[in-house]
Amino acid sequence: MIAYLVRRCLGVAGVLLAICAVTFVIFYLLPADPAAAACGKTCSPERLAEVRHFMGLDQPVWRQFGDYLVGIFAGRELGTGPHALQCGFPCLGYSYENALPVWDLLMDRLPVSVSLAFGAACLWLVLGLSAGVTAALRKGGMLDRTLMVGAVATASLPVYFTAVMLLYGVVRLTGLLPYPSYVPLTDDPVSWAANLLLPWIALALLYAAMYARQSRSSMIETMAQPYIRTARAKGLPARTVTVKHGLRSAMMPVLTLFGMDLGALLAGAVITESIFGIPGMGRLFYDALQRSDQPVVLGVTLLAAFFIVAANVVIDLLYAVVDPRVRN
Repeated sequence: MIAYLVRRCLGVAGVLLAICAVTFVIFYLLPADPAAAACGKTCSPERLAEVRHFMGLDQPVWRQFGDYLVGIFAGRELGTGPHALQCGFPCLGYSYENALPVWDLLMDRLPVSVSLAFGAACLWLVLGLSAGVTAALRKGGMLDRTLMVGAVATASLPVYFTAVMLLYGVVRLTGLLPYPSYVPLTDDPVSWAANLLLPWIALALLYAAMYARQSRSSMIETMAQPYIRTARAKGLPARTVTVKHGLRSAMMPVLTLFGMDLGALLAGAVITESIFGIPGMGRLFYDALQRSDQPVVLGVTLLAAFFIVAANVVIDLLYAVVDPRVRN
C-alpha cells in the first residue's frame, strides 16, 4: 500500500506540474494584458512599461514560470524597489485588482464553496442512490419506469432554470426561506443551513438524476452476477445479499463519478453561485474573468485541478482498500 501511495503521489505531482505549465502559458500569452488591467484605462505608455517591469511581465515566459513555481513552494518578492510586495508561502501571485495575494483571496472564498459542495453532495448521494437502487430492484415495473422518467426529466433541466424557479417559488412567492446569503457555520449553524438549502437543492437535483441512472445500471449488472446467485442459494437474507454483496460492488463506478464531481464542485459552481449571489470560488473566478485579473484566474484553475486530482487519488486509495488487485 505504501509503494502504491508513493506511485500515486509522484503521478499527482507530475500532473499538477503539467497543468501548472499549460495554464500559465495559456493565461500569460492571451491578448489581455494584466499590466494594462492593473494600470487603468488612462495609463500612459511610460507608466504601462513601469507596471509591466514591476509585475515581471517583461521577462521571458520561462523565467516568469520559474519564479511562479519558486513562489508556490518558498514565497517570493513581487516587484522591485521601495514598493516591492512580499508574497508568502504559498504564493500564487498577486491580485492588483483586489490589492491582495491570490492565496488570501482563495482561502477567503474556499469555506463557502466547501459548504456548498459537501451539502449538495450529501443530498444528491442520498437521493440518487436511493432512487437508482430502488429502480434496479424493481426492474421493469411501474416504480422503475416512474423513477427513471423523473431522473431523465430532472437531468434535462439546466441548473440555472432550477435555481431561478426555486428562488421565485420558495423565496418570492411563499417567503419560506430568506434570499440566500452566506453565513459562516461557526456563527450560526441554523442560518448557515437555511441560506444554503436552495443552492444545495438546485445542484442536488441535477446530480441526483445522473447518479440514479448510473447506480441503477450498476446495480442491475451486479445483481446478475454468479456470486449473487450463490449468496441467495446459501439462504442469506435478501437484505444482506442486496446491501453487503450487491450494493458494495455496484458502488465502485459511482465512487469514480463522485470523486470527479465533488472535486470539480469544490473549486466553485460558477452558475449556481452567481444566481444565488454566493461569494464562493466560482463567483471569484467569474469576477476575475470579467476584470481580466489573470493571477486570480490562474490561481482558481490550479486549485480546481488540485481538488480534482486529489479526489481521484482518494478514490483510487479506496479502490486499493476494497480490491487488492488495484495495488499491483
